[in-house]
Amino acid sequence: MTVTAPARPRRWRAPRGETRWAYVFLLPWLIGLLVFQLGPMIASLALSFTDYDLIGAPRFTGLGNYTAMAQDPKVARAVGNTLLYTVVHVPLSIVLALGLALLLNRVTGRAAGVFRTIFYLPSMTPHVAVGVLFLFLLNGQAGVVNGLLGLFGVEGPQWTTDPDWMLAGIVLMSLWNLGSTTIILFAALRNVPSELSEAAMIDGAGPWQRFRSITVPMISAALFFVVIINTITSLQMFDQVYTMFFGSQSSREAYGDAALFYVVYLFQQAFQFLHMGYASALAWLLFLVIALITAVQVKVGNRLVYYETEEHSR
Repeated sequence: MTVTAPARPRRWRAPRGETRWAYVFLLPWLIGLLVFQLGPMIASLALSFTDYDLIGAPRFTGLGNYTAMAQDPKVARAVGNTLLYTVVHVPLSIVLALGLALLLNRVTGRAAGVFRTIFYLPSMTPHVAVGVLFLFLLNGQAGVVNGLLGLFGVEGPQWTTDPDWMLAGIVLMSLWNLGSTTIILFAALRNVPSELSEAAMIDGAGPWQRFRSITVPMISAALFFVVIINTITSLQMFDQVYTMFFGSQSSREAYGDAALFYVVYLFQQAFQFLHMGYASALAWLLFLVIALITAVQVKVGNRLVYYETEEHSR
């Protein structure tokens, strides 16, 4: 009978060489994550259960802020405006971006790089500048948009003052920033194997059939990605709307709640009314809603998206 000695526990060894340098280079990011992201998130979660105005000490209120949100009519209005904007903006922006990417995919030679740059340039424009720009472009009396509609005999609406048209004006303004989505879809189109389309063409498939049966499945992963990213971005819409409609006290009184978005209302509660506890509760509600919507999109998307595995590629 042989007796084996008990295995010695492994001793932790300090990382060496490249591993040590990897941790060194990651350290600034890890510190930033803890100090500027995880730390404030934990603090806001704690503040969401308090009444805090930045002046006095936080006063614990339990679920009082969350109960107040359920009874606040402005929260319901802001949620409704934000969801309606998201439902309209996301499909419309992806369809237009896909159309632009298809056109861009047809451009060859040196002109291709020029057009890619032109299509992406609007994404580099600061959001505040975009808000100011469209405040003039959508002006009901002297705006360029209504001027173009007038050439076709159409009397343009009051985009920036009529509550029934403000949301439509915001959606129109948001279409300015299609550069990132266009470039992502263009890159996906470039990776579609041309032999698949050629084989389908030989079999007699028309342009629409090739697009539906070959192009869309092959770029479905990119489409899935931009749907999630655009949805998250739309639910956090703030800069342009605040610049256009909430930049001054007079404009806030004139426009009312027609252009009130969720993050705009969160900002008002935090930095105008100093209701930091209530604003923290609003922020966590938004976080949970985005997480829930993203989880549903991932669940549904995994059934619809085609991923080219090594087995498929053989």
